[in-house]
Amino acid sequence: MQIPFLKDVNLEPLWLEEIDHRLAMRHSLLFATIDGERSAIMTEERLAEGLNHLSKLRLGYPLYLVDSESFERLTNKFLEIQTSSDFDAISTTSDELIEVESDLLKFIQNSQDLLSSEASAPIIKLVNSLFFQAIKKSASDIHIESAEHKGEVRLRIDGALKKHIDLERNIAALVINRIKVISNLDISEKRVPQDGRTQITIAGKSIDVRVSILPTYYGERVVMRILMQSENIPTLEALGFKKELTEQFYKLLNYSHGMILVTGPTGSGKSTTLHSFLQHIATPDKNIITIEDPVEYNAGNINQIQVNPKVGLSFASGLRSILRQDPDVIMVGEVRDGETAQIAIQSALTGHLLLTTLHTNDATSSLTRLMDMGIADYLLSSTLLGVLAQRLARKLCPECKKQTLLAPHILKDLQLPSDGIYFAAHGCKVCDFTGYKGRQAVGELFLLDDAVKDMLKRGLNDHEIRESMKRGGMQTISDKLKEMLAEGITSYEEALRVGVMDH
Repeated sequence: MQIPFLKDVNLEPLWLEEIDHRLAMRHSLLFATIDGERSAIMTEERLAEGLNHLSKLRLGYPLYLVDSESFERLTNKFLEIQTSSDFDAISTTSDELIEVESDLLKFIQNSQDLLSSEASAPIIKLVNSLFFQAIKKSASDIHIESAEHKGEVRLRIDGALKKHIDLERNIAALVINRIKVISNLDISEKRVPQDGRTQITIAGKSIDVRVSILPTYYGERVVMRILMQSENIPTLEALGFKKELTEQFYKLLNYSHGMILVTGPTGSGKSTTLHSFLQHIATPDKNIITIEDPVEYNAGNINQIQVNPKVGLSFASGLRSILRQDPDVIMVGEVRDGETAQIAIQSALTGHLLLTTLHTNDATSSLTRLMDMGIADYLLSSTLLGVLAQRLARKLCPECKKQTLLAPHILKDLQLPSDGIYFAAHGCKVCDFTGYKGRQAVGELFLLDDAVKDMLKRGLNDHEIRESMKRGGMQTISDKLKEMLAEGITSYEEALRVGVMDH
């Protein structure tokens, strides 16, 4: 019997509920539709094993042999289907998922099959459980690191990394391979960084995950960012900004043209704030286009472009193309260079509302940053509507926070009342022994009114403008943090970390 041989084919998987595909894959047997007919697919190297398993299934399907690369491509597609069906099953069957770390540790210690391959059921169960636990704990990132003798999983919760579990070194390598499979990355390549993304479904909810793999001295490390869908974008009120500040934002967002800036260090929630701005103004009569690196929130009611340097799609070139798309509102993920700044300012001048971010410490220093990028002061004063500088401060866990005394010199430095009641972090089961639960955005809004425009014209630097604005009653981030301290919402240590001393 001559079995037909197909080379370099990109077959689509045929997933049949009545077949145990996990078992079939283990015996190098896959299924696809060829010329409209259900067919069995095998490779020459493992033909005997595949035929043996197929004979037990009694299907009578025609046979095809393919080259090993085509077979691997099809295997990866089967693994993806299997992963999504694993996740769909999660919501209904608890045995597919391990909910608590201690049970996960026991499972790792006791499972003999963990070292077989990245396609084995225990590894799939382990990776699924890591995702589930991360989402349950509201983690934003999952870090998997390889050290000399072991691997380690850490979760970023409320902006701080926390150790989750240790893994044996060879198990960590299989976990990383499994993540590569579901993110369509090259399993055999361990020397160069790789980036990909995958989608997982947990309890009926679909979640996008961005995957970054980096080779390090002892092996690879993976960081997975859990991205949010548009229904999870919080409103400005939910972010925790003070009422008077949100009212000022809404006024700014009513403008039909001009530029609004959000500034702050990495991880201070700038993208989230911009997206909640966009959700506030997104109506069917507006054409909203964003260019981001990467697209962090997948929003259905706005058009989003992802920067792609490989094909020459930068912020600057993307922004030029957006302007030919008749937009009303444009959001640029970040102004990184003079060219992007110039086009952004031009588009704000020509009747578009432009929202973007900058990496600066406070609201007023963004003026100097833009001037350094070659923007003339008169252009700034005619386009810039306002600048919001923001940070994220962790809130103390209400269950376990403890009253504490602050040293007299701290109270004096911060000009806080000595008879006030202050709290410190403690740690309990509710907050996973971190002492903190949730975060709150703190911001200062700097509006470009006539007084500021006049100061710009006179050539005052950002420090002088800032002092003048403070005298005029501008509430700074430092002021807001002192308020949170006095109200017992956060601790002195957290306020210090966020920047209560940045007067």
